[in-house]
Amino acid sequence: MSAMLRIGITLGDVNGIGPEIALRAVARGGWPANVRFVLVGSDALVRAQARALRLRLPGDRVSVWDPAPALAPDWKPGRIRADASRAAGAWIRAAAAACLDGRLDAMVTAPICKEGFQKAGIHVPGHTELLAELTGTRRYAMMLFGGPLRVVLATRHLPLADVARKLKRADVLEAIRITGEALPWLGCRGGRIGVCGLNPHAGDGGAIGREEITVIAPAIRAARREGFNAVGPVPADVIFRQAVRGDFDAVVAMYHDQGLGPLKMLAFETGVNVTLGLPIVRTSPDHGTAFDIAGRGRANPSSIVEAIRQAIALTRRRNPWKK
Repeated sequence: MSAMLRIGITLGDVNGIGPEIALRAVARGGWPANVRFVLVGSDALVRAQARALRLRLPGDRVSVWDPAPALAPDWKPGRIRADASRAAGAWIRAAAAACLDGRLDAMVTAPICKEGFQKAGIHVPGHTELLAELTGTRRYAMMLFGGPLRVVLATRHLPLADVARKLKRADVLEAIRITGEALPWLGCRGGRIGVCGLNPHAGDGGAIGREEITVIAPAIRAARREGFNAVGPVPADVIFRQAVRGDFDAVVAMYHDQGLGPLKMLAFETGVNVTLGLPIVRTSPDHGTAFDIAGRGRANPSSIVEAIRQAIALTRRRNPWKK
C-alpha cells in the first residue's frame, strides 16, 4: 500500500456552510484507502453538526484537531461575527504550519468571510494572500478548475474601473510564467496557454483599446522567449470555447469575472481553487460561505469533494515550488 496521506480540512467560517460540506465530504466514502482526514476546527462544533446532519464519521479515517480551543466560536448560522473569523484564521495558520513541517500532506480550506476577517482585525484580502504570508511566498496565483477549464487571473480582486489602469506587463508575464510552471504538476507537460485580451475583439488592432498592444502582447512575447507556449491575445468571447475544445491547457484572464464567469457557468457546483506558488498543497471549493442556507442541511459538498480529489492528486506529484 502507498504511504499514508493526511489531508487537513480547515472548517472556515463556522456560521457558513464550511463545517457541513466538510463533514458531508469526508463521510461520503469512496476515498483511497491510504487517505486520512484531519478536520481542523472546533471539536464540539464538529460533533454537534455531525449529530444535526445525522452523519456518522468513520473514526479510523477522520479525526478532529482543534489547535485553538480558547477561540471556540459560538455557532450562529448566517451571522457575520468576529469570533468565527478569529477562529477560522487560527485554524488556517495551524494547518499551514502543519503542512510546512510535514504533519499534514495537504490542506483544503472551507470558505471564510472577508468582512468577518476585517471585523476580527485580520487585514488580508483572503486565503491566498494569508497563505502566501504564512509560507514566505512572494510569487503566487489562483488557478481555478472547472470541468475542462483551468483559469489563472492576471489581477484578482480589483474594481473593474481600476483594471485597465493597474494592469501591467509584469502582471501578465508573471501569470503566464506561474501557469507554465504549474502545468507539469497538474499533469500537462508542454501545456499550451491561451492569453485573453482585455478589450472587446482583443482591441481590434487598437481601435477599441491599446492594452493588447502595449501590455498583453509584449508580455506574451517575453514569455515565449522564456520557453512558455503562450498564445494570444485572444478575444475573451472566444478563448473559453477554444479551451473547452482542447486548444489550450489553461487560460490566463485579465480580471476576476472575465475568467470566473465562464468557469462557473460550466462548473458552478464543482469548481476548485488551487493556489500556485506555495511550497505546500492548498485547494479550496470555488464558492463562498453561503450564509443564506447555513444551518439548514442543504449545502452541496460537490465543490469541496473535487477540492479534496485535487489535493490528493497533487500530493502524488512533485511540487515545483517545494524546496
